[in-house]
Amino acid sequence: MFSIRILGIFLVLAGAGVSFAEEARLLRFPAIHGDQVVFTYAGDLYTANSKGGVARRLTSHSGFEMFPKFSPDGKSIAFTGQYDGNTEIYKIPSSGGEPKRLTWTSTLGRDEVSDRMGPNNITLGWTPDGKDVLFRSRMTTFNDFLGQLYTVNANGGLHEELPLPRGGFASYSPDGSKIVYNRIFREFRTWKRYRGGMCDDIWTYDFKTKKTEQLVDTLDQEIEPMWFKDRIYFLSDRDPSKRMNLYVLNLATKAVKQVTTFADFDVKFPSLGDKAIAFEQAGFIWKLDLETDKYEKIRIELNEDFATSRIALLSVADKVASGTPSPDGKRVCLSARGELFTIPAGPGITRNFTNTPGAHDRDPHWSPDGKNIAFISDISGEDEIMLVASDAKTAPTALTTKGDVYKYSLIWSPDSKKILWTDRKFRVRYIDVATKQIIEVAQSKHWEINDAVWSPDSKWLSWSETSDTGMDKIRIYNLEKKVATDVTDGWHESNSPAFSGNGKFLFFVSNRDLNPIYSSTEWNHAYRDMARIYAVALAKDTPSPFKPKTDEPENKPATDAKDKDSKIDLTGFSERTFQIPTPQGNYRNLQSVGSAVWYIRSSSKDPRSIFATYDLATRAETNLGSVGSFDITADGKKTLVSVDGKFAVIDLPKASVTLSSFLDLSGMEVQLDRKAEWKQIYHECWRQLRDFFYDPNLHGVDWIALRNRYETLLPHVRHRADLSYVIGELIGELNAGHAYVGGGDLPAVRKIPLGQLGAKLEKHAPSGYLKITRILEGSTWELGLASPLAAPGVNAKVGDYLIAIDNKPVNEMASPYQALVNKVGKPVVIKINSKPEANGAREVVIVPIDNEGPLYYRDWVEKNRKRIDEASKGKVGYIHVPDMMQAGLNEFARQFYPQLKKSALIIDMRGNGGGNVSPMLIERLRREIAMVGIARGTPPSVDPRGMMHGPMVCLMNEFSASDGDLFPYRFRQHKLGKLIGKRSWGGVIGIRGTLPLLDGGTLNKPEFSRYDIEGKEWIIEGKGVTPDIIVDNDPAIEYGGKDQQLERAMEEILNELKTKEKKLPPPPPFPKK
Repeated sequence: MFSIRILGIFLVLAGAGVSFAEEARLLRFPAIHGDQVVFTYAGDLYTANSKGGVARRLTSHSGFEMFPKFSPDGKSIAFTGQYDGNTEIYKIPSSGGEPKRLTWTSTLGRDEVSDRMGPNNITLGWTPDGKDVLFRSRMTTFNDFLGQLYTVNANGGLHEELPLPRGGFASYSPDGSKIVYNRIFREFRTWKRYRGGMCDDIWTYDFKTKKTEQLVDTLDQEIEPMWFKDRIYFLSDRDPSKRMNLYVLNLATKAVKQVTTFADFDVKFPSLGDKAIAFEQAGFIWKLDLETDKYEKIRIELNEDFATSRIALLSVADKVASGTPSPDGKRVCLSARGELFTIPAGPGITRNFTNTPGAHDRDPHWSPDGKNIAFISDISGEDEIMLVASDAKTAPTALTTKGDVYKYSLIWSPDSKKILWTDRKFRVRYIDVATKQIIEVAQSKHWEINDAVWSPDSKWLSWSETSDTGMDKIRIYNLEKKVATDVTDGWHESNSPAFSGNGKFLFFVSNRDLNPIYSSTEWNHAYRDMARIYAVALAKDTPSPFKPKTDEPENKPATDAKDKDSKIDLTGFSERTFQIPTPQGNYRNLQSVGSAVWYIRSSSKDPRSIFATYDLATRAETNLGSVGSFDITADGKKTLVSVDGKFAVIDLPKASVTLSSFLDLSGMEVQLDRKAEWKQIYHECWRQLRDFFYDPNLHGVDWIALRNRYETLLPHVRHRADLSYVIGELIGELNAGHAYVGGGDLPAVRKIPLGQLGAKLEKHAPSGYLKITRILEGSTWELGLASPLAAPGVNAKVGDYLIAIDNKPVNEMASPYQALVNKVGKPVVIKINSKPEANGAREVVIVPIDNEGPLYYRDWVEKNRKRIDEASKGKVGYIHVPDMMQAGLNEFARQFYPQLKKSALIIDMRGNGGGNVSPMLIERLRREIAMVGIARGTPPSVDPRGMMHGPMVCLMNEFSASDGDLFPYRFRQHKLGKLIGKRSWGGVIGIRGTLPLLDGGTLNKPEFSRYDIEGKEWIIEGKGVTPDIIVDNDPAIEYGGKDQQLERAMEEILNELKTKEKKLPPPPPFPKK
C-alpha cells in the first residue's frame, strides 16, 4: 500500500513538470524595448522576441539577477545582480555579453529578493538621455523601510543622490526635468489590500522649481508610476476586486482610466518601454500597447536543462533537526531535510527508512522496547503519527488519520504501548498503538502545552499548563481515572516536569528565586536567573531525601524490585515539595534515571550552557561539561548528545566528559527532489497559516480556493526565491501585517564587505579627484560610530581632496570604492590634499568601516536635538527611538536620562521599525510626581526620580511600524500628549519564532492581535494610528535641511510650556522640634 502511494506521488509530480512544449510561467521583472523583451526566470535574465517564442538566457550567475531595464536606445540593459557578492547595478549589451559593474555600495545584511524589505540597489530605469541609470538604495539608512534615489553613470562611477529624502519606484519625464515617483517603497511586502499609513500615492517632483505635486489622492494603493508622453501609467488596487491593475492618468485633465481588468492575480512590476509596457500577471508576461492601451500575453517557451532543480544526491548531515537513540544506544535515528535515518553508534550501515520526497517526516521517537520508531509525517497532506519497524524492513504505517492541526513532538510510554503528543489546539492526547484509540487528556484554555511526559509505570502523565493567574503550573494525570490534578498552585512559573526514574519523585523547574539586580540609570530592578529544579515526593510516606543523616538504623518498608508502579497521593503536594540545591539559573531538558536527574543549565554567570546531574542519593551536583542537547536511552545506560552540530552516543555520564569521537553522518544522503520539496513547503506553509493565524476565520478569505489558485504556479518554480514569492503572494491574501516567508536553500553567494570612509565625496570634474563635502562626525569613543576620516591624527577637513587609496589614484578609477573592496577593518593608506592635485598630498592611514548608516543616524539625531535645544533655549529635550529592540532601548536610555531636568520633551518615533519594548518606555513617561525631595545644600527634585516633569509631544510618521505603531497608541491612550506627523504603518498582529520547514526556510505567522479596552473594534491593524496634528514634510524642504514635522512639534511644545510648565515649589520652613 505504502509503496503504491509513493509511486503515485512521483507520477503526479512528474506530470506537473514543465515540458519543453509548454508555455513558461513564473517569469518576473519584465522589460521591453522594440521587439525585445527581457525578464528574470529562476534568478537569471532571459530575452525573447516581444511577439513570443523561445527565450535565450543572458546571465547564468548563481546570484539573483533582476530588474532589467533597457536603455532608451535599446542597446544596453541595466540590471541588479550579485556577481561580485554584493547586490549592485550592472550593465550588459541587450544582445548579451559580459556584465559591467556600475556601482560600489555598502554591503547590507538583509539584501535578498525574497526579503520583505526587498533587495538593495534596485534598478528603476534610465535618464532620458541614456547617460545615467536610476536606482533605489538603502546604503545609508538606519531603517530598512527607507531608501533613497540615486543615479550612476552608464559607464560606472560615483553614484549621485537625487535631491529627495527618500523614494520608491520612479520614472523620468520625457525631457528629464521632472520625475514621477512613489515616496514609499513596499512592493515586496506580503500584504495585499493594504490601507495603512504607508499606502502610497503618485507624486511628481520638478528638479528646477523643487516643487512636489500629488497626482493621485485616494485611500487605495497607487504605485510604480511610469511617465509616457503626457500620461502616467501606474498600478492601483482601487477597483472592486482589489486586484492590482494598470491605470493611466492624463496629465492635462487629471482623468484616470482603468486599463487592465484582471481579477485573479495582481499585475506585478510593470516596466515602460519605447512603445509598450511589459508586466507580469499570473506568472506570465504581458505587453500593453501604448498607442491603443490594448494588452496581450506574450507566449514564451524555455528550452533549458534547469540543472538547479534537477533531482540530485545531497548530503543532509548539516541539516539535522531532531534525533532519538535506540533503547540500548547502539543506533540513533536522526531527522534531516524531511527524511529519517538510522545511524550506527559504531561501524555499520546508515539507513534512510522513509525515502519520502515531498513529505516532511519529523520528530522521531524510538519505542522503549526497541521494535518501532514513531514519527510525524504529512505524507497524507496533514500531520499524522506514523509507525515504522526499527529494522526498516517494512513500510511505515499511519496510526492516526483525518489530521487537521499541527502536531508537536511525540513521546512513547515506557511500556511501548502508547504514544503521547500535544498540538496547536492546546491539547494533550495519546494513542493506544494496538487499538489506535485516541484519548483526549486535556485541553488548555490559555496556551499550547509542549512538555508532557510519562511516569515510569506508564500510568501517569505530567505537563505544565498556563493557569488562570497567567503562570504555568504543573499538572498530573491518572490514565485509569482520567483525572488531572494540580501539583503546583500557579503562584510561581513552573514547567518542564520529569518523573524520577524510580517513580518516587516529580522533578520540575520553577522560578522562585528573587535576587534583584539594580539599574545604573535609575532606582529600578530586574530579576534574572530565577529558576532552580524542585521535586515533589509523589507519595506521602516517601521520606525526604534531605532528611538529616544519622547513624541510627532505618526501618525501610519491603518492596518488590520488579514493581515499578508509581504510588501517588493527590493531596498535599505543596507540603512535599523541596528545592534541589543547585545554582539558580535557567534549566531545561530534565531527564531522570533512578534517583538522579540530568539537565542543562544556563545563567548570566555561565559563559556556556552547563550539562550537569544531581543525585538525590548522594546529594551532590556533578558538572558534566557542555552540550547543546542530550537524550537518555530507554535502558538508562547511555545518552545521545549533540555539540556544535555533531552527535555522539556515550555512557550516561556521572563525571565530566570529553567527547573525542562522534557519529559518522557521511551516509546521510538523499536524492533531493526539489520540485517535490517545494510543493511540500508550499502546502505546509498553507497549513501553518490555517492552524496558527490569530483569526480562525482567516479574515473571511476562502483559504482553500486561494491555495488552489497559487498552486498553479508551483510546477514552474525553479529557484527557492521564486517559491518564497509564490508563498508570499498566497499569505499576502490574508491582508495582515507580519506574514513573512523567506530563507531556505538558496544558492550561496559570498558577500564581500565594502569599506566606507564615513564621508560624502563629490567628483572634481577637471582633475577627477574627489572633494570631501561632508565628514560624518559620529562618536569617536563608540565602536562603529567613528568616521575613519575623523579619527585622531587623520586631520581630514571638509574641502580637502582624496587623491589616492593604497597608491591607486582615484582619478583612474570609476569609483574610489573599487579600492575598498574587502578592506573593512583593515589599515588602508590614503592620500589627501587641500588642492585637487597629487603634488603635496600627504599620506595617512585609516581603517574603513562597514556601514555608514549608524553615522548618518547619529548625525541626524544630534542635529535635531541641537535645533530643539537652541530654539527652546535649553528648555525642551529631544529623544529619537529607532526601534523597539535593544538598539532602541539603548538610544532611549542614552538620551532620556541626561535630559530629565528639561521642562518639556519631544519624543520622536519616526522611522521606528518595531520590536517589543514600548511598554517599558511608556511606563517611564507615565510617571507622575508624588512629592518633592531635598537634601541639605541641594535644589529640590522630583520624587519618584527618573521622570519627565513637564508636557510632552510625540512625533510619528508612516514608517512608525509594529511596536512603533503601538507606542503612539499607548501615548494617546494614557493622555501623555499630542501626536504630530503622519499616520503610522498599521501592522500590529504579532509573531513568534518560525516552525521548521524542510530546507530551513522561515514562515512567520501573525498570531497575536489587539482590540480596544471597550471591546468594540480591532485596533491599528491595516489602518495605523492617526496623529492629532497632521504634518507632511515637503520632500524638497526636508532635503534642504528643514524638518517641518520637527518644527511643528517644537511650536506645539513651546506653546504648551506657556501654560503647562511645571516648576517645583520652594521648600517650606524647616520644622522646629
